Amino acid sequence: MLELIYEILSTAITIYTFALIGYILMSWFPGSRDTSIGQFLTKISEPYLEPFRKIIPPLGMIDLSPIVAIFTLQLALGGLAYLFQMIAQMM
Repeated sequence: MLELIYEILSTAITIYTFALIGYILMSWFPGSRDTSIGQFLTKISEPYLEPFRKIIPPLGMIDLSPIVAIFTLQLALGGLAYLFQMIAQMM
């Protein structure tokens, strides 16, 4: 049961990471955020990226906050794996 919960959470984090990457790549194509997929990715990405944008200002035309946000997700994924490993050893 514990493995199933870990797999679901890690899969969700991985899918969300790919959604963020898709959202970032859409900035290279004018008008792509106006599509239904672009609007969906904006709705799910902006609430997560907003706090990072408040902390990390853009450098000219380059916004580094999505890179830090994705790095944070990867750290969370590693922490999740470590946490579930500890719980499994206790059982």
